[in-house]
Amino acid sequence: MAATLDPSVDPLYRDILRRNPGQEEFHQAVHEVLDTLGPVLARRPEFAEAGLVERIAEPERQLIFRVPWTDDVGRVHVARGFRVEFNSALGPYKGGLRFHPSVDLGIVKFLGFEQIFKNALTGMAIGGGKGGSDFDPKGRSDAEVMRFCQSFMTELYRHLGEHTDVPAGDIGVGGREIGYLFGQYRRITNRHEAGVLTGKGTGWGGSQARTEATGYGCVLFTKEMLRMRDRDLEGLRVAVSGSGNVALYAAEKAQQLGATVVTVSDSGGCVVDDKGIDTALLKQVKEVERGRVADYAERRGGEVRYVPGGRVWEVPCDVALPCATQNELTAEDARTLVANGVLAVAEGANMPTTPEGAAVLREAGVAFAPGKAANAGGVATSALEMQQNASRDAWSFARTEERLTAVMRSIHDACHETAERYGRPGDYVAGANIAGFERVAEAMLAQGVI
Repeated sequence: MAATLDPSVDPLYRDILRRNPGQEEFHQAVHEVLDTLGPVLARRPEFAEAGLVERIAEPERQLIFRVPWTDDVGRVHVARGFRVEFNSALGPYKGGLRFHPSVDLGIVKFLGFEQIFKNALTGMAIGGGKGGSDFDPKGRSDAEVMRFCQSFMTELYRHLGEHTDVPAGDIGVGGREIGYLFGQYRRITNRHEAGVLTGKGTGWGGSQARTEATGYGCVLFTKEMLRMRDRDLEGLRVAVSGSGNVALYAAEKAQQLGATVVTVSDSGGCVVDDKGIDTALLKQVKEVERGRVADYAERRGGEVRYVPGGRVWEVPCDVALPCATQNELTAEDARTLVANGVLAVAEGANMPTTPEGAAVLREAGVAFAPGKAANAGGVATSALEMQQNASRDAWSFARTEERLTAVMRSIHDACHETAERYGRPGDYVAGANIAGFERVAEAMLAQGVI
């Protein structure tokens, strides 16, 4: 990172770079948090004296394991599995599993580090962790995915438990994968421990609104940011990147609140639909048929445009919701958004905006919400699923969405008020980092040097 950090944290960051070579995404995530902590450590010297920054940046446990599996023609493959149990000061480790070829230790550590603060912001008793594999479920049969998940869980199960570590889904891990993982956990342990995995089917311990929660939560956070500026989503044009779970339900909620969502995308290109994305058709294409956005454009017809290799951020919009993957929104993209008059940007994905892109947006006065705040709705609803599992209860969609709405409003207010308290009014990045850090730091301080 080129930017200079506060002298109180710069030596700590240099040591983290030395101890974790080659893990660029992890370095980026740590830098973004440390960049805001100088004033906190000056005001609360006991945090520095207790070595809290060094301890938070070092995972409590890092697991790497072999995952052998057999494809449908009998060929043996070997994937690599990961689980980083980062911080349990507030509760059991909580965070998703990602199955994607890009997954390596650095990616998992970046995601797990972000998860510490995201989970803290929810106000719920959950710590931070993350995991996954470089296995690619795309194009694999259900039987192949099942065999992989069973092999993955055969190793991971010994580290899990509803009071220890509770995984969920992420990229490449949806309801199908969670089902296979839970079935194998139950088979090995001889326990129907529903709270050990979240994102389950609603017929066997899952929560209503969990599928929608991350996307819905991102839009609910955006609504709160706009409210602080006396604006509303009604009538605004919204650009969404991605077309997976988060993007789908961000588009759905934005349109429920009166906005017009004009874009979605995937690795092949983007769709521009000026009349508003047909979310029911998009769900059919993506979730049922496992198709591409090009298929959506073809089925939609009319004036819908599919742009191979196109970038969502070139389309004029009032609100931008990056919901695809890390570092997808660059400084050049941010300048294009600013030139087109964007009012707000909220990260539906984890760290989808580059540091340079975030700087452009913040300097231009755009309301900018980091992922650890804006996409916390998913893990918040996972915690609600854990509550329902613990009490053998099942809530209605309306009750769960009401709780989600309250949590997202609480996260927004904590970020906004914390930023003001530290002399950074309107800076949601600083507010989210500091509010999350303070909650974890207080717990760690109380529990001693462990």
